[in-house]
Amino acid sequence: MTSVKGPATSPGREFTDRPAAGSQTLARGLSALQAVSSAPAGITAAEVADYVGVHRTIAYRLLSTLAQARFITKGEDGRYRPAAALAVLGASFDNNVRQLALPTLRLLADDLGTTVSLLVAEGDQQVAIAVIVPTLVFYQLSFHEGSRHPLERGAAGIALLSSMPPRPGERELVRRARDQGWVITHGEIEPDTYGLAVPVRRRPPSPPTCINLISHREDVVLTGRDAVIRAAKQLSEILG
Repeated sequence: MTSVKGPATSPGREFTDRPAAGSQTLARGLSALQAVSSAPAGITAAEVADYVGVHRTIAYRLLSTLAQARFITKGEDGRYRPAAALAVLGASFDNNVRQLALPTLRLLADDLGTTVSLLVAEGDQQVAIAVIVPTLVFYQLSFHEGSRHPLERGAAGIALLSSMPPRPGERELVRRARDQGWVITHGEIEPDTYGLAVPVRRRPPSPPTCINLISHREDVVLTGRDAVIRAAKQLSEILG
C-alpha cells in the first residue's frame, strides 16, 4: 500500500484572495502563520514568501512579528517552526478536543493498522482536525490535518451531515447513515479508496464530529467497522 497525500490545500490563500480594505497585513500574517504551522519540519522565509505571494522582505517582517509573539520560532538552520504560543492557541479550539481524542484515535489506528481521523463540520465543509497513521505500518494512506472538502463528499462528510437536521434534497446515503449510525463510501475523495465514518455524538453547541477510517482495502473497512463504532461511542463520552 502506498502513502497517498490528500489534495494540497492552501488555507492561507483564503485569507489573501480578496482581503477587505485595511486587512491585507492581517491576511498576510495569517497566511504566513498557516504556512509555518503546516510545516512541522520547518520552512524557509523564501518558501513562506512564495506561499503568501509576497516579496521576501515582506515575508521576513511577517515572520519576525510572529516570532516576537512566540507563535513561531527560528531555528539555527534558518527554518521557521511552530512555537509554544501557537500550541496554546490551538489547545483553545473546541475545548482542546483534538488532544482529548488522540489517545482513542491512536489506539484505534494501531489496532486496525490503518489511518483514522477526526473531522468536524465547519460551514459547508468538513475539516480534519486530527489524522493518525498507524505506528508500525510503513506505507499507509494519509492526508494533512486541516484538509478541507465539501460536506457532500466522502464518508466523513456524509456522517457529519447525518448528525444535522434533514435538509431538502439530501442524498439517500445521508438518510441511511442517520438511521444506521455509520456510512461507507468508495472513491468519493480519493480514487479506489474506501472510507468508513461514524458520528461522534456531542451536545450543542459543539460542531458535528465524526471518526473516519480510510483504506484501499474493503475488507479492512468492513472488519474495522465495529471498532470504529466503539471508538466513536467512547469519544462521545469523553467529549460530551
